[in-house]
Amino acid sequence: MAATSSTLLLFFFLLQTLTLGSGTVAVYKKTYIFRINHLMKPSIFPTHEHWYTSPSFGVSTLHIYSTVFHGFSASLTAERAAALGNHPAVLAVFQDRLRYVHTTRSPQFLGLRNKQGLWSDSDYGAEVIVGILDTGVWPERRSFSDRNIGPVPSRWRGTCETGENFPGSICNRKLVGARFFSRGHDASADAAGGIGGINETVEFRSPRDADGHGTHTASTAAGRHVFGASLSGYASGIAKGVAPKARVAVYKVCWKGSGCLDSDILAGFDSAVADGVDVISISIGGGDGISAPYYLDPIAVGAFGAVSKGVFVASSAGNDGPTAMSVTNLAPWLTTVGAGTIDRTFPADIVLGDGRRLSGVSLYSGPAIDGQMYPLVYPGKSGGLPASLCMENSLDPKLVKGTIVVCDRGSSPRVAKGLVVKNAGGVGMILANGISNGEGLVGDAHVLPACAVGSDEGDSVKSYITANANPTATLAFRGTIIGVKPAPVVASFSGRGPNGLTPEVLKPDLIAPGVNILAAWTDAVGPTGLDSDHRKTEFNILSGTSMACPHVSGAAALLKSAHPSWSPAAIRSAMMTSSNLVDNTLQPVTDEGTGEPVTPLDIGAGHLNLYKAMDPGLVYDMGYADYVTFLCALEYEPKMIQIITHSPVTCPAKRPQPENLNYPSIMVVFEGAASVNQSKTVVRTVTNVEAAGSGVYKAKVSMVSGKGLAVSVKPGKLVFSPAVNKQSFAVTVTVTAVTAAGDPGSAPAADYGYLTWSDGTHEVRSPIVVSRIQPL
Repeated sequence: MAATSSTLLLFFFLLQTLTLGSGTVAVYKKTYIFRINHLMKPSIFPTHEHWYTSPSFGVSTLHIYSTVFHGFSASLTAERAAALGNHPAVLAVFQDRLRYVHTTRSPQFLGLRNKQGLWSDSDYGAEVIVGILDTGVWPERRSFSDRNIGPVPSRWRGTCETGENFPGSICNRKLVGARFFSRGHDASADAAGGIGGINETVEFRSPRDADGHGTHTASTAAGRHVFGASLSGYASGIAKGVAPKARVAVYKVCWKGSGCLDSDILAGFDSAVADGVDVISISIGGGDGISAPYYLDPIAVGAFGAVSKGVFVASSAGNDGPTAMSVTNLAPWLTTVGAGTIDRTFPADIVLGDGRRLSGVSLYSGPAIDGQMYPLVYPGKSGGLPASLCMENSLDPKLVKGTIVVCDRGSSPRVAKGLVVKNAGGVGMILANGISNGEGLVGDAHVLPACAVGSDEGDSVKSYITANANPTATLAFRGTIIGVKPAPVVASFSGRGPNGLTPEVLKPDLIAPGVNILAAWTDAVGPTGLDSDHRKTEFNILSGTSMACPHVSGAAALLKSAHPSWSPAAIRSAMMTSSNLVDNTLQPVTDEGTGEPVTPLDIGAGHLNLYKAMDPGLVYDMGYADYVTFLCALEYEPKMIQIITHSPVTCPAKRPQPENLNYPSIMVVFEGAASVNQSKTVVRTVTNVEAAGSGVYKAKVSMVSGKGLAVSVKPGKLVFSPAVNKQSFAVTVTVTAVTAAGDPGSAPAADYGYLTWSDGTHEVRSPIVVSRIQPL
């Protein structure tokens, strides 16, 4: 481990050393996070903070971590960081890494009803505190009103930090706390190759939200009932979060235009747990497509510290789907959430000059152009890639002035393309998906009349342009439609499995509403998020796994309120084993991009269904020791594991199997083309959480795909009593016929099915995925 750290730091040092024209060498600073073995603190120091800031380490610290993580961050040269990495108390050194946010009616779509079921049984989550790690909050929104909410729970230890345009008195019984973390960004402003720090012209140096993302996710998780909500008339009705009475604590760790740094995120985790939150929602992930080992991933390390203290952590699965292995936030103690649609859409039509009507979506709310035909142009026909993508300064005003412009999706924000068209004199835009996006659509509050269409409709428009000397079109906007079928479908952008870091753990865990979600918004920027968009709106409609994650955070708040003794793993299990596999037509859930049925690699255990999660029957519970055993199974060295766990560990002499982690889903991995009669057995333990304490559950296995496989469960019956509330069982997968594995390095071939334990009332279902990986 030490040699590896030294090699990495030497590499960073070489990257940061610049030979100038005069022959001199300038060495620049970067921010590093130091994981310290806190058990080595000399007794002479009264606190760890005194130790970290003493001459023993000899650095000026940015953040001190002491709850979910022990250590500090500091701005240093790579040479100094490498030297400090040799300190006997330093377990690991991470270079600060940039992350990004993964950018109403949905509670009803999840099965929640006023004065019934989980909302009623949990008192709408009134005594639970949800911590939101994001871009801050716009506290004046009605979603954060504390009207008719009782006193702040006495266990709350947090504060409302004063800052720019954010008085400490602005928090209330609903928004119980707010903090901001900027030292990582401030240090980066002084570093060559850094992200430039915080843009003071658009940001608030306080918990106030200049971006909108944090306000949206916070109100999705726990916003109050707000009557008369809409985005310029779209999605009008009563807006509400999943846990409307839960308390909200905001931790601003991301900054408009400059993302989120690990050093600040860790500080947010540390403060949230110390303050006393029950749930953490983090719609943040890596922006480089790389999944670091768990001991090198500060989000995974921070989340482990939170979960080990009983705090449920929900994270977003990322928006790089439908590519295989695109799912992010892979640690098994995180609940990783993908995105699906709800039964509401915002249709807009393209009417071509030949009379054809093509369907799309839009949230445009300005002056309409219904019925007026305009020339239709596709800049990519002659202008190449930048013009086809409507990149900045790529459009010729002589070509597009007074026309409706067809722009291809990709490379720049969808709404930014519309601004480019508008600035070049265009009167409207058709935003066409490429093959990778398929037919998956999201609505945007465009700055000009604009409509998004799928790949097939986009090809039809382009073909019409090619075939006609004077092509024309108009756009028609049809408002809000409710009762759309089928729904849910898995959003084309939603991050997909398999788990590229630990194939034995299925990710994502489940999906939740994440397409066209109405929630509160900031006054600092218009609904497009563009600096030039000066419209003000109380609510906005966004799409992304960022929007799906807080649905699960709010759900966890409700379940925690109804079942205070449940662990984070039990809460996740209840959601996963009771999830839906069918849409509102009672057919298998499909993929938005292809229309084909999805697999557990796309949807995890299924779509969140809170009507059933309240009473799951059985749960797959886990705790600290289970996760330690899992880390031992990965053959991490003890020092690597201690980076995650805080405490020294001793792994068993016989290596455990990672697939035996007591997860609510089952992954069985064969390397290469397995031979006939080869088998693997995984073990699980279920806990009966029925109030009566007694019950008899029988197993049923149904394989959706899996020729050449046999699956057995022993025992096939589990008997529970008040004296025996835990039972274990084994699932054995046997190869009965050889099938080929995927190409080396590719996403593995996979078959799947489901194991269901039933007592006649409860259906406790787990996906079984059998994967064949071709070794590199």
